[in-house]
Amino acid sequence: MKTIVHRAGSRGHANHGWLQTWHTFSFANYYNPDRVHFGALRVLNDDIIQPAMGFGTHPHDNMEIITIIIKGALEHKDSMDNGSLIREGEVQVMSAGNGVYHSEFNPSGSEEVNLLQIWVFPDTQNVEPRYDQALFQEETMNGKWKNIVSPDGNDGSLWIHQQAWFSLGEFAGNEKVVYRLHKPENGLYLFVIEGEVDIAGQRLDRRDGIGIFDPDQEISIFSREKAKLLVIEVPVRF
Repeated sequence: MKTIVHRAGSRGHANHGWLQTWHTFSFANYYNPDRVHFGALRVLNDDIIQPAMGFGTHPHDNMEIITIIIKGALEHKDSMDNGSLIREGEVQVMSAGNGVYHSEFNPSGSEEVNLLQIWVFPDTQNVEPRYDQALFQEETMNGKWKNIVSPDGNDGSLWIHQQAWFSLGEFAGNEKVVYRLHKPENGLYLFVIEGEVDIAGQRLDRRDGIGIFDPDQEISIFSREKAKLLVIEVPVRF
């Protein structure tokens, strides 16, 4: 088992005034040759968008894009004629496929929106673009993992074009939890949204991340305090 730790303070950071953004992996003007991707996981951005501001219409292709709203709400519009509001607790997926344009905007006049935007390399190129979103209630992840993204969506999760699984969990302090891999050849990336945990011999704080290559089938995590965690299970050789 090999691990790589990304401390919150070591992430790339940009302050655009209307946008504060932290990049776990190389993105935009932040480039670190040691942090380009973790297997199929290409982007993990932690964004805070000011009221009445946002990203204008811009293109994407051949990428699976997952957006998790931590606080606030985000307005989405795209070239597939989708127009929606994504609220706290909701998750959005968009398969950019052979090309899509979209915009993202904070519709509030007074509150920031904080979101995680995550990109995953697809396992199939040039698919027809698609969009979906869903609300995942907090009680479904209290003390356990709630699968929010998968390759098939059979368990009520949102599906993407990759053998990848995203799970959220909220755990009390002084609690041991186990994550079980769906595919033994996958790697695991854990991101601490809130709290403090021990995993694979490392102590992680808020917004720290750890990538685990060739993990055991079961990974033990100890929450030192109340914690909200995101686990991203992805192919590391593809």
